[in-house]
Amino acid sequence: MQWTIKTEAECPLPEDLILGLVARALGENWTTKSSHQLRLGREHYQDLSLVAFLEDKLVGTVRLWPIQAGEAGPALLLGPLAVDPTLHGLGLGKAMLHCVIDLARAAGHGGIILVGDAPYYERVGFNAKPTWHMRMPGRYDQNRLLGIELIKGYLEGHEGVVTR
Repeated sequence: MQWTIKTEAECPLPEDLILGLVARALGENWTTKSSHQLRLGREHYQDLSLVAFLEDKLVGTVRLWPIQAGEAGPALLLGPLAVDPTLHGLGLGKAMLHCVIDLARAAGHGGIILVGDAPYYERVGFNAKPTWHMRMPGRYDQNRLLGIELIKGYLEGHEGVVTR
């Protein structure tokens, strides 16, 4: 099975098409998450956000958003990552994560933060250590606040609240 991954800047799509995929993949309550509140009313980086296709069908999406990571300063918030439920377990999510990390690193960003399943995201380098002293607004599980440093020492040891 071969999919194609492109940036949203290369392949702009209607927002409702992307949000429809996210709702199918994550469930209707995905907008209640604390990380979603940081994204509301904001623009994501289209040149750092990805869409994936199987033939002509949209089957994956991941976005990066500008945030302030407490004392660390400017960083990126990852999410939502969504893969068509019929393709779960085939490696598309992992492939998109590797691509988006590489794009962010090449663009000179220092770190990426997300709230998610540690065992899944640890496979591509995210973990709780860089974000352990940071906090998210709203309700969340601290063990699910994960980060990856694109520049060594950028996030780890810094405190504060992740904000817009």
